[in-house]
This record gives sequence, structure tokens and C-alpha cells, in this order.
Amino acid sequence: MSRRRQTDIPGFGESSESQESGGGRGGGRRPPQMAAGHRGGARGWAPQRGGYGGRGGRMPPQQYHGGPTDYPQGHGGQQHQRGGPPSQRHGGFPGGRGSGAPSGPPPPELHQATHSPFHAVMIAQPTPYQGDPEAHAGPSSYSQSLELTSPELAAQIQPLSIEPEMAQSQEMQPASSKSMRFPLRPGKGIYGARCVVKANHFFAELPDKDLHQYDVSITPEVTSRGVNRAVMEQLVKLYQESHLGRRLPAYDGRKSLYTAGPLPFVSREFRINLIDEEDGPGGPRREREFKVVIKFAARADLHHLGMFLQGRQADAPQEALQVLDIVLRELPTSRYSPVGRSFYSPDLGRRHPLGEGLESWRGFYQSIRPTQMGLSLNIDMSSTAFIEPLPVIDFVTQLLNRDVSARPLSDADRVKIKKALRGVKVEVTHRGNMRRKYRISGLTSQATRELTFPVDERGTMKSVVEYFRETYGFVIQHTQWPCLQVGNTQRPNYLPMEVCKIVEGQRYSKRLNERQITELLKVTCQRPNERENDILRTVRHNAYAEDPYAKEFGIKISEKLAQVEARVLPAPWLKYHDSGREKDCLPQVGQWNMMNKRMVNGGTVNCWIGINFARNVQESVAHSFCHELAQMCTTSGMAFNPEPVLPVLNARPDQVERVLKARYHDVMTKLQPYGKELDLLIVILPDNNGSLYGDLKRICETDLGIVSQCCLQKHVYKMSKQYLANVSLKINVKVGGRNTVLVDAISRRLPLVSDQPTIIFGADVTHPHPGEDSSPSIAAVVASQDWPEVTKYAGLVCAQAHRQELIQDLYKTWQDPVKGTVHGGMIKELLVSFRRATGQKPQRIIFYRDGVSEGQFYQVLLYELDAIRKACASLEPTYQPTVTFVVVQKRHHTRLFANNYHDRYSVDRSGNILPGTVVDSKICHPTEFDFYLCSHAGIQGTSRPAHYHVLWDENKFTADGLQSLTNNLCYTYARCTRSVSIVPPAYYAHLAAFRARFYMEPETSDSGSMTSGVASSRGGAAVRSSRVPMGTTVRPLPQLRDNVKRVMFYC
Repeated sequence: MSRRRQTDIPGFGESSESQESGGGRGGGRRPPQMAAGHRGGARGWAPQRGGYGGRGGRMPPQQYHGGPTDYPQGHGGQQHQRGGPPSQRHGGFPGGRGSGAPSGPPPPELHQATHSPFHAVMIAQPTPYQGDPEAHAGPSSYSQSLELTSPELAAQIQPLSIEPEMAQSQEMQPASSKSMRFPLRPGKGIYGARCVVKANHFFAELPDKDLHQYDVSITPEVTSRGVNRAVMEQLVKLYQESHLGRRLPAYDGRKSLYTAGPLPFVSREFRINLIDEEDGPGGPRREREFKVVIKFAARADLHHLGMFLQGRQADAPQEALQVLDIVLRELPTSRYSPVGRSFYSPDLGRRHPLGEGLESWRGFYQSIRPTQMGLSLNIDMSSTAFIEPLPVIDFVTQLLNRDVSARPLSDADRVKIKKALRGVKVEVTHRGNMRRKYRISGLTSQATRELTFPVDERGTMKSVVEYFRETYGFVIQHTQWPCLQVGNTQRPNYLPMEVCKIVEGQRYSKRLNERQITELLKVTCQRPNERENDILRTVRHNAYAEDPYAKEFGIKISEKLAQVEARVLPAPWLKYHDSGREKDCLPQVGQWNMMNKRMVNGGTVNCWIGINFARNVQESVAHSFCHELAQMCTTSGMAFNPEPVLPVLNARPDQVERVLKARYHDVMTKLQPYGKELDLLIVILPDNNGSLYGDLKRICETDLGIVSQCCLQKHVYKMSKQYLANVSLKINVKVGGRNTVLVDAISRRLPLVSDQPTIIFGADVTHPHPGEDSSPSIAAVVASQDWPEVTKYAGLVCAQAHRQELIQDLYKTWQDPVKGTVHGGMIKELLVSFRRATGQKPQRIIFYRDGVSEGQFYQVLLYELDAIRKACASLEPTYQPTVTFVVVQKRHHTRLFANNYHDRYSVDRSGNILPGTVVDSKICHPTEFDFYLCSHAGIQGTSRPAHYHVLWDENKFTADGLQSLTNNLCYTYARCTRSVSIVPPAYYAHLAAFRARFYMEPETSDSGSMTSGVASSRGGAAVRSSRVPMGTTVRPLPQLRDNVKRVMFYC
């Protein structure tokens, strides 16, 4: 997902054709077969024999299997304990008052790990975050007093302390953002080749005006911002000269009004009349009267914003930024259709049909941001889906993609029409110039010809057909169709579809289908120089110098893109097996291939079977494809048996569960007498396979416990060497092998990773699509399971409450009838598996967290860092590895452009900036530790750099250290021979979360949305059920089988 585009598109799980796949093998000569002595280990985290072809020492045996969830005693690295005496290691939990644990509950603290031992503190489950993701939100309400203090503003991060538990009755004092600071920038990076890039940020001069804020109350209260704006627009038109002291106010559409200087009153009431164009019960359009009270609230202080931009104040004054944002949004809001922070219009570029009654509109995104160069206006091009302003009959014809008069509507047709039209605004066409507007609330269950309604007090009934003929002289043609229901459900109005036309300018907010997404991407995919020119054209078109609101408030916007100093970090050397002709490799412009190379640790596939679900693929073709794939895996360095245990089976897609279970039973009957396991299932799928892929993955990974590799029919016919090479990369990591490792990792030269055992986590939460209003969100966490190589990642997934961003299962406790209170959760399980795999305890944690918007930074850090701490303390009371917590963002609108597109040495083939380009000045945060990194080579369109923002750093990374580590890791992604756009652990977490959607068994509700489960229970816990906001219990996901979760099954 997208990595993430506005449309949120996952690549098909097994296509190997995602934007960041490719590379692969270019054909030509193959390296010699790998000598038997150099085989990699068997599946799972079993010991890898043969190493890197003789280089360096080997790591301890890697076993990962069931067992108690405490740290096993025995060998392992010396426990380095900071801030206290050497620990006496007791696996698991402290036993009662012994083992040096204090007898009373100490004051819990969440602080830098370099101080004293941490003591866990319980924090209640937070409520789901449901606010505006762009808004600045503090932490959600916890159940006891959290007081976050910041003693002195030194150039270091300040400790964050949590007060001891208070009595239950005491009110919680909300933790404000001011009580805690994110790490300050530890200086700027200097590593890499210097260059200059352009960014789509435009310098904004800070106004020198006396800003005033006024509270606005409009009665009767309306929910529509559009109506509120219309009221205020009318008020300003009528009273600007006479009552408002000639001021031109900026209005947020809700409760606040801002002026550049005071109004000539403290409080005043106005009466405004508006003509109502929404529905009313017949007759001429009503005029509605509104009472507007404007009352002085406060002076908006720009002084603090200036201080913040100079780095002399810790917190961004959100209020002041908001005022400036509202002022600059005022004019485009009146001209265009606003959607979030973007504006769309058919005048900003041509419309493009998307199919099924939708079209794309062009527009731009605009946001004012505090940066090192001062205030900057971030402007980017954008496109989104709108409903075509068609007659409803034409819309339905397009939606169903057939001649609708030919046959009656099926139930499925009616559900599809109802879902597409609910909430859509239409205007009537049967009354000449009187184009009244209505909002659709549903469809009638009866056909138009059967509908009647009372026309008078006595209850005289009249049919809709008759009424339209007698009243308007309109003869309804499609009497077999249902009517649209408009207005409220208590007193519905019936409108035949053929008298209604969809009103222009309504955004389509539901999920797009594959074809519509493809069409939308054609419009949005622009080469960098085209995008840059469009952005400049937009800035000129917006003419901020002429904008009456910008003038009134004294805001000046530059018309030039910001010129920013950047550096290009070098690509890392990659290690391959010594038996290949090329033992190591230096990627060129973000890519390389597998020619003359063999996987550094080839996995073993002794026993495999194949199943073909594609009707059009003959048995012989399926057999030869599987044979070629096995051959390619062997050539690439795996130990792969050329023959399947049973012949490739042809099967019907509608019998997937029965076929898989029967075939698994047959193969295990053959293997079990020899004590063997099934290592791999190869599956051929039809190109359009509906739910087949998801069903197959769910059955294999949660029921049977086998890893599978799916291949689409179109690739089976082509059988290209490049495709087979890419698939072999995926198969190798699914059976426990490694494709490549960083030379710097095995020679122990990775900054703050190689010097002591380090575990790297990636975490992501994916939310259901708009419209699916009760599906749970899915959280996934992956963690490296090898050190010093850091290339293998085990993954865990869990479902949680709908749209809950905080990961609930990082740490949890439950009551066991025998053991009492049991501690568990995803962090603990992954720490334990790291210890089993490496024989070491991680002394350092690097946590890359994807998918968090700025408004949730504090909330996510407080909750998730606390969970990490508790998970560590539950293993040993004094176990406290140092933590660095980094948020990874792809959903931002900063784009970087080459300074000179004709300079071959500063652009890649697509015209984008070079992979490894890093920016940590000018457009970055005024004081905090963040940077933009474009780690991948562009393929098509304009590359989107990833934005990394450090929220906690006990490991004291330098700018160069974290930037080069992050860039180097981007070359270790297992699924292709390219560097990828976000750090692999975050990418893997995203893949795992997306995969887990398939594990939810669908229950279709009336609304057509999917409902399913929450909070997977681990470690033998009783199943915990949480609730989604609407109060329906959500089910846990089915458990991943043990042998699946310890390999990279999500690849």
C-alpha cells in the first residue's frame, strides 16, 4: 500500500511486479552449481552451515520453537546493565519479593534507559483515535494521573516521568505536549556527496499583524460547513463597511473567525437570511433566517511562532499556524471543491473518466509548515475521484455496466446501487428551471409502479406514476425500477430515477476498484519535470500576491521552489555466497541483479508439491513451470529437490479448502513415516482470482502450517528468467534462507548495530477502507532474528478496534487459572525468539514505526514506548535495553526535484533524484531530529522521499549514523534486487498487516461492510475480546502456526 499512495493500493501479494520489484536475472550465463558443503541450513531458524563461503566466524545455532516464554538460562552474551549492579539472571519473572525486587511498588518511571532500572506502570486501554489525522492531538485519556515534567531545556532529550498511581477517584491530569520534548537534532549530517535539490516548499513571510480571534455561534445550528460559510459570506457582504470596520475576516467554517486587527465591538448579534436549496416539503424554496453572534475570544500570538521558528521555543504554536492556514485556504475554498487540505476543480486540469459513473478531478494540496527556513507553504499536485454529474439512469447504467432496461434488477444490483447512491445529492429535472436539490437516503423496496402515498388528511392514496402524470405532465418510463428515497426516513419523498441528475462536485469517498485505481494512477503519474512545472503553474495561478485575504493579513508567499542542500549517500556493498562467480556486489543507481551470484544462505526445500487452480493452464505446462522454478531456485543457491512429492494437481478454485486439506493429508501420509515435513506449496492461480488468493493464504498459514508461493497464470505462460529469479528470492526467505547481507554487517561496521546485540523492529497498523465501518484495524510487528546480519524478520499480527492507531498487543497481561498473572504480547514474544535464534539478549532496540500522522506522535510514543519497557521488564526486572523510536512517513506531500534534469550525474533514468539522496536542512523541522531520504530509484512518476522523525533516542544516534543505517537497510529487502523506498522492517510490517486481512472470515452485514475480530491471544492466553465503537464484539484473528511465524511468510 500503498508505498503508500493516496488511493491505498496493495500490490497483488505474489505478482513480483510491484513498483519496487524487478532487478532479477538478466539471462545469460549461470554460475556453477553450489558445492554440497556450502549448502545453507534447513528451514526455520536452523543453523546455517557453510557461512559466507568461509568468511568470518559463525553465529550460534538458530533454533526457534515452542516453549516457555521467558529468557532461557544458559549461554549468551554478558548482561550489560546500566545504572545498577550486575544483574543476577533469573529467566522469566521476578519470584515474589526475592531476586532483588523491591518489596513495595516503586514510583514507575518512563525515562532514558541510561539512568536507573525501569519499573512497569499499567496504563489503561486508550480510546480509538477518531479525530482529524492532520490535527494536533495530545495523548488520549489514560486512567490514572500522568504528569510529564521537563525540568530544564538542555540540548538533550528530557526524561519523561510518570507519577505513582493515585487513588482511583482522583481526576487524571491530561499529559500535554508541552511536558515532553522529542530529541533535538544532533547536528546535521556531513556524509555523502553534496548536491542541491529543489523542494515544493515556498517561503512564506511571517506577517507583522495584530491577529484577533472571535467565537462565532450560528443558530439554528447546522452541520454543513458549506452552509456556515454561505451565512458568513452574506454577513461580510452586507456589513463589512458598516459594522466590521472594513476588515476582511477569515472563517474556519465552524466556530472561529480571525481578523488582522480588532473589530469595532466586543460582541454583536446579526440576522442573516439565506435561500435554502436543500429539500423541503414542496412549494417555493424557503428562506431561512440565521442568528449569528460574533464575540471576541483572544489575540492570536505570532510572537511565539517566531520564537519557535528560531529554535528558541520548544512547541509549535498550533493556534497561530492554524490561523495562517485558514487565511490562505479562504480564497481557494470559495473557488474550488475543498477535500481535506486539497482543492479540486474541473478548471484545474481536464476530467478523466474512471468508469462506473466516476471521474477524476485535478487539484492541489496546500499546507503551511514550520521549517528551518521559517514558514513554508507546501504545494503539491493531486487528483481524486468525483461522481460524474450524470442523470441517475445513466449513472446506474455505467455502474452495472449493462443495458439496464433489458432485464429486471437483481438483489445484488439493488445493493450495489444503494451503496453507490446513499448520501449523494441530486437535482430534479422535471420542473423546468426549478432545480430543487435533495440528498438520497435509500432505494424503495417496491417498483415505482407499485408505490402509493397519502395525498390528504383523510389518507386518500395515490400512485407515484399517477401523481407525476397529473401534477407535472410527466410520464414515467421505467416503472419497473425502484424510486430514490430522499429526505428523512420518517417522511420519505419518492423520486423516480429518471427525473434526477447528480449534482456536480461531489467527491467519491468509498473504495475504488482495481480498474478505477489504474485509471486514476494514469492521471497522477507524472514525470518530475512535468510535476514541478504544474506546481509552479498552480502557485502562479493562485496569485497569492493578489489574494485579498493574504493581503489583509500581510502574508507574502514566494513563487520560487526552495533550493535545498542535500547529500547522496553511497550504496552499501552486498555479500553473496563465495561459491558464485561474484561474491559481493555494489548496486548501481539503486539496483543490481542475480547474474553470477548465489544466495548467501540458500534455504532447503526437500519436499514440495504443486497445485494448479488456473483452468487454462494445461497439466504439462504447469509441470514444466514448476520444474523451471525448482531449477532456478537451485541455480540461485538453494538446495531444492527437482521432483515434487506428488504430481502437480489440477483443481477447481471453488473447492480450495477441500483440495488443500485433502492434498495435505495425502502428502503427509507419504512423508510422516520418514519423519519429514512439507517444505513448500507452489500454486498457480488464474489472473483474476477474487477471494481465492486470500482463502489459500489463510488456510495454509493459520490452519495447515505450510508456506506457499503463488504464481499468476500470465507469468506461467511467459516463464521469463527474470520472473523466476524474483520468485526464487521470495521462496528462499519463506523457507528460512537469506538472499544477501550487508558486507558492513558481517564485518561489524554498522553504526550502533554491530557493536552489541541489536534487534530492529518494524510496526504498522492498517485500517479498513472508507465505508467499511465496523471492520477491525490490523496491527503487525516484525523484528530481526539474526545479529549481526539483521536481514531475517519474524512477524506477528493481531486485530484491534476499528481505526485504533495504538498497537494494543505490544504488551498485555491476563489471568491464568494455574500461573496467575501472565505477561505477554508481541514485543516479548519477538525478544524471546531473538534470544533463541542468536543466543544473545538484545542490548539495543531500534523501532521503526510506520503510519503515524503528526497529530498522533505524542500519543503513540507514550503508549508504545511504555509497552516496550514493560515487555522488557517482564523478562527480567532489570532488563532495560536502550530504545530508539523512529516514525516513518510516506503520506506527506514533500517532493524533491533535481536542480538540473540534464545533468546525467544528478538524476536517474526516470528523471528523479538519485537513490540515497538525504535532506536534513531548510525544509525539515526547526529543532527536532528528522530527515527526508529518497532511498529508491524512480521507475515511473515522481519519487516520494520517506520522512523519518525520531521521537525517542537513548542510543544517541548521530545524524550520519541513523541516515546511513536507514539507507543501508533499504538494500536488504528480500523480494527484489532493488533498494526500496522505506526501511524494510516497516515495509515487512505493512506486508504482514495486509496479509492478515485475509485471515478474517467475512461476515457481510446489511451495510455491505465486513465485520470481524480483535486482539489475537498469544502464549496460551484465554481469548480477550475488545469492542469496536459501535459495541459489536470483534473476534481475534486465527493463530499463525509456529513454523509459519518464524519465517518471512508475508513476502
